Amino acid sequence: MPVAPFLLSLEIALAATALAGVVGVPVAALLARRRFLGREALDALLSVPLVLPPTVLGYFLLVVIGRRGVIGRAYEAVTGAPLVFTVKAAVLAAAASSLPLVVKFGRAAFAGVDRDVVLAARTLGASPLRAFRTVELPLAARGLVAALALAFARALGEFGATLMVAGDLPGVTQTASMAIYDAAIAGREHDANALVLVLASLSFGALYVTNRLALGHAPRE
Repeated sequence: MPVAPFLLSLEIALAATALAGVVGVPVAALLARRRFLGREALDALLSVPLVLPPTVLGYFLLVVIGRRGVIGRAYEAVTGAPLVFTVKAAVLAAAASSLPLVVKFGRAAFAGVDRDVVLAARTLGASPLRAFRTVELPLAARGLVAALALAFARALGEFGATLMVAGDLPGVTQTASMAIYDAAIAGREHDANALVLVLASLSFGALYVTNRLALGHAPRE
């Protein structure tokens, strides 16, 4: 089994999950706890990657982080090198694909927190930030971990958007999903089967963790 693409996929998935968590958890809390004009429109906008063809998402990213894009130009001005066709671009693609899962499931996790408990903490003198950090976040933790597990599984198997912005460069940006495609095209069934088995097992594990955590919130019959 080609090990390098698998290790790169793990690296990208972990980084993308962390990035999606840093961005998605605060947004999920905002959507769950605050009413403001355009709240549902923002939720819908952040959910668009779930229904877009991966190549369309990849094209949008290419417009933003490509050499003519705002972020791409700024990155190249600072580093002297383009952002596209790098591991960083692959991380951004995977994060964009998995962010909606963090927002959707994270919002549900925060919405399930008893508001009276948070208000009690505020009454006892806790600041909004302290109440969020010490009360609300721990109570929503199981749901947030489930959201991050799903995001990791999604990022691990990302293909289309990553191919658009990072390419399929063996030893550089070739992920396990791309290695499976290349192996299948080349007739290397042994390599393809091995990678498929590993990725499927990891995805199953992530879904199992998600289900177990979700059952922790469900009422017992």
